[in-house]
Amino acid sequence: MNIQSKDSFGTKETLSVGKTQYTIFNQSKIKHPNLKKLPRSLRVLLENLLRHEDGMHVTKDDVESLLALDEKSLSREISFFPARVLMQDFTGVPAVVDLAAMRDAMKALGGDPKKINPLVPVDLVIDHSVMVDSFGSKNSFDENVKMEFARNSERYTFLKWGQNAFQNFKVVPPGTGICHQVNLEYLAKTVWNNGSYAYPDTLVGTDSHTTMVNGLSVLGWGVGGIEAEAVMLGQPLSMLIPEVIGFKLEGNLKEGTTATDLVLTITQMLRQKGVVGKFVEFYGPGLNSLSLADRATIANMAPEYGATCGFFPIDNETLRYLKNSGRPAETLELVESYAKATGLWRHEEDEKNFTFQDTLHLNMSSVEPSLAGPKRPQDRVLLSQAPADFETQLDKTFQVEQTKRQRKSFEVPVVGEDYSLGHGDVVIAAITSCTNTSNPDVMLGAGLVAKKAVEKGLTVKPWVKTSLAPGSQVVSDYLEKAGVQKYLDQLGFNLVGYGCTTCIGNSGPLSEPISAAVDKGDLVVASVLSGNRNFEGRINPQAKANYLASPMLVVAYALAGHMGVNLYKDSLGKGHDGKDVYLKDIWPSNEEIRETVRNTVDVDMFENRYGNVFDGTADWKNIKTTSEQTYSWTPSTYIKNPPYFDGMKKGLGKLEDISGARILALLGDSITTDHISPAGSIKKDSPAGRFLMSKNVEPVDFNSYGSRRGNDDVMVRGTFANIRIKNELAPGTEGGVTKYAPTGEVMSIYDAATKYMGTKTPLIVIAGKEYGTGSSRDWAAKGTRLLGVKAVIAESFERIHRSNLIGMGVIPLQFKDGVNRKTLNLDGTELLSIRGIETMKPSQVLELEVKRQDGTMTLVPLKSRIDTAVELEYFKNDGILHYVLRKLT
Repeated sequence: MNIQSKDSFGTKETLSVGKTQYTIFNQSKIKHPNLKKLPRSLRVLLENLLRHEDGMHVTKDDVESLLALDEKSLSREISFFPARVLMQDFTGVPAVVDLAAMRDAMKALGGDPKKINPLVPVDLVIDHSVMVDSFGSKNSFDENVKMEFARNSERYTFLKWGQNAFQNFKVVPPGTGICHQVNLEYLAKTVWNNGSYAYPDTLVGTDSHTTMVNGLSVLGWGVGGIEAEAVMLGQPLSMLIPEVIGFKLEGNLKEGTTATDLVLTITQMLRQKGVVGKFVEFYGPGLNSLSLADRATIANMAPEYGATCGFFPIDNETLRYLKNSGRPAETLELVESYAKATGLWRHEEDEKNFTFQDTLHLNMSSVEPSLAGPKRPQDRVLLSQAPADFETQLDKTFQVEQTKRQRKSFEVPVVGEDYSLGHGDVVIAAITSCTNTSNPDVMLGAGLVAKKAVEKGLTVKPWVKTSLAPGSQVVSDYLEKAGVQKYLDQLGFNLVGYGCTTCIGNSGPLSEPISAAVDKGDLVVASVLSGNRNFEGRINPQAKANYLASPMLVVAYALAGHMGVNLYKDSLGKGHDGKDVYLKDIWPSNEEIRETVRNTVDVDMFENRYGNVFDGTADWKNIKTTSEQTYSWTPSTYIKNPPYFDGMKKGLGKLEDISGARILALLGDSITTDHISPAGSIKKDSPAGRFLMSKNVEPVDFNSYGSRRGNDDVMVRGTFANIRIKNELAPGTEGGVTKYAPTGEVMSIYDAATKYMGTKTPLIVIAGKEYGTGSSRDWAAKGTRLLGVKAVIAESFERIHRSNLIGMGVIPLQFKDGVNRKTLNLDGTELLSIRGIETMKPSQVLELEVKRQDGTMTLVPLKSRIDTAVELEYFKNDGILHYVLRKLT
């Protein structure tokens, strides 16, 4: 990294750490009355600006605006230069595909392909591909890994080529762990250094849960693959100076509550507050009792509470974690010296001076055991009220007739078994996801629950699909050392893989007899998982109700087998002695858990597991690839050269208004990127399924959409194809269908878009509030673009997806308050035009012209959500990749 700061504020100095000297930009040297008022997260941004002040990307005025701490400063655009990029394979594969395509385009434009190369360190962790096909067996891990390599050999060969072809690009092979846990346990440094300069560790990641590392005081968040690629290629991340919401924690968690209960409470509070696009910074005396793992659990779910990040400070707990996870002594010494020299070290007295835009307060002793569901992570349900709430959900959400709600009154026999299924049965219980599997307290807690349950004589209900997918191999080591893995195994929670699995929809199929019974009765069956996402259609197509819970409660619900069981009062089953066993009989005390953690988790585990983290298994080592600088594209349904750069010229075209457009989809509130982006399994009768069969791919080999993100032909056919999405243009339907306006025919969204493309008709998507909530799925934007959509009009947008739309050349537009699709009485027969794009400036008000069939016309003002000058430049260039490519040529 070439640092050429003007250092207008005189902050450049030398920091001596042991025998090593580092150049730093010490923001604490700035003479400004507001410096002490800056929350720590903004001080990290301040250092970033000081280090990159060049008069072009970063100016002296940018620094002064950040220090101003007033309303005017919040509309100021600044450039953020992250130190590194983190990727997982679902989003990483298409990013590397795009880089490979950019090398081809650079060559076609007469440039040097080698210029397309990451300029900052990039780590890609393969963690999203393993699926829970085999479960409940000692062979499950080996069988799932074998299937993973068989399904993904083309993708893995391509990634291994990328590792050889690109500089600053490393791949953590399959079977190592979840990217966020690997980041927390190994990759992150809290203070980064490049040999001569030291500065705060910062990053962006192509997964929204990148925020997990905020618990280690690393400032970073999830972005789309599109933005991450630009950062990789040396471009700054354009952002507005953020509002910072302070969250004061006090007290201690009481007996019987977990970090999961705490984070579900915080998520609900912050969602109700409204923190989309804002920083949340945690402070207060409660931090003294929170382990680093607990902090990381809270930070992990920033996307669920809607914030850009959930930041924690550097203190002795940070150093303790860095030491216990095997970081070298020089890293610990640098972190402590740098933080104390620059004012980033936590002192409770300093927190009294901080200026936050708003604050919340929580005494952790008030937290109660909780679940969240059945559809959203912010919908917290007290464990004591879970049965009653599920009964309410059956009525209001799932609209099940009252006579069929009770399992006794409505059951479907399972063929070949001696039991039946009814509404509310738990068919999936999964200890999964980065959120909780990095936390030894809840993981070992789950092991202790399993131990006590087995000793009492309890068994898991036979209709429950159980799985254990730790976030790293270290977890397996401490479960084994504590002697609890064997009890998890006895209950069916055998190791199925090291990856995200159920939380991202890789839950695998239900067994055929159970699947058939669910379909026959149209049953509302449930999953309980220790994850962070439970959106419709995400976990498993047959599990309509999905609940987030601690790993300990996942085990409990596997034993109970039904959402109607009151875990406070009802028996989990009969023990060896024929007596009822209750949850209180098998629940470990907080001290028992802490003692087990103290006696079990040690530094050797981290050093042993991460000593050869990039080597991989024999299967990985045996993958053969080339050393060519451009990729040799071969016919593949996994990896394909995308069409983004077809016909691209060196010069810019001109911006044009949109005329005579049709509505492709008319959508409601809280449309998530899971609704938009292809995710989960590929159905045989879907456009993507038909395409794959036309390429001689059998349904058994379809794999998931996530694994095929490197092929635009598959992905565009799966865009807006979620089984639960409801398009109001086709009332009474569910799934990716629309009404083709010229004929009134109902057909798949892909087929309609293809017809519209044939007549060169531009398309628009119209939606309600919180459009694009959820994971940082770049294909939610890429697929939208490839379907021919020119604009998305919504009542409000989630941060990442709005940015990604711009990155793909699609303009996000926002209705003014009080105006929406319903007040306009839209039905899809209208012709729409958008005026003012040709001369557009950031945040400009444009005009929507709605021409109806009867000839009447309505004019509607729309605010452009192209918020900054840099975003406008991306849009003018037809997207961020085109912008970078033109700049490099």
